[in-house]
Amino acid sequence: MTSITLKPSADVQYVLRLADTALILAQRLSEWCGHAPVLEEDIALTNMSLDLVGQSRALLTHAGQLHARAGGKAFDEDQLAFLRDERDFLNPTLCELPNTADEATHRRNRPGDFAFTVLRNLMVATWLKQVWAKLAASTDEELAAIAAKAIKEARYHQQHNGDWVVRLGDGTDESHARMQRALERLWPYVAELFEDDAVDEAAAQSGLGPRASELRQGWEADVSPVLAAATLGAPQASPFRSTGRRGVHSEHMGYLLAEMQTLQRTHPGAVW
Repeated sequence: MTSITLKPSADVQYVLRLADTALILAQRLSEWCGHAPVLEEDIALTNMSLDLVGQSRALLTHAGQLHARAGGKAFDEDQLAFLRDERDFLNPTLCELPNTADEATHRRNRPGDFAFTVLRNLMVATWLKQVWAKLAASTDEELAAIAAKAIKEARYHQQHNGDWVVRLGDGTDESHARMQRALERLWPYVAELFEDDAVDEAAAQSGLGPRASELRQGWEADVSPVLAAATLGAPQASPFRSTGRRGVHSEHMGYLLAEMQTLQRTHPGAVW
């Protein structure tokens, strides 16, 4: 099916960044369904994925409405999720990485590394918690309402995954080594979460939402004690910068979207 074409304003791009963060991480978490190390975590990861899908649905619907108000075509949540091309997705690269710190594991089509998954979940949930807290004061009442509900879910995701990070990081030699390896794999992608650009500046000026850089202090204040309790050392800063929030993704994004979008593109308009 033909892809849709967007002409997003800065406000629409800002909301799409949040929506795509939730949607793409939800897609990665869904890969654990039936494969988690214990039944309780299988259910927990699936529920967190569903929470993120719910957040993305509300945000995509709102982005479609904002796009129409700005003079563009009105798109619904399904069109925005399933009919955009890769360059139109604006999630941080961190969210699209396969569920493993080991590329060989990914190539063998295994569900992934649980240590990598819970650490990424902690990082993204903490980031989203900072976003939702600041969006409570948004001049966009719909966005503020979405944030008021989503922050409760982000707090749970943060706590649940933080507990696992500590348990594994301060556990056996093997679990500690896996957590440290996951941290080293993920850390270079963290910087992207806090880099400002024209979209952030426009949102801050209009009162829509915070600049990305305004989230760093709160994020570090929440994540650093968890890493310390887990006896994990943060790697040195890297000059590498990922660019998913600008639509330039890793090699993994195309494969993720092919799987996520195949049904809608093969059977346009299909319903249950």
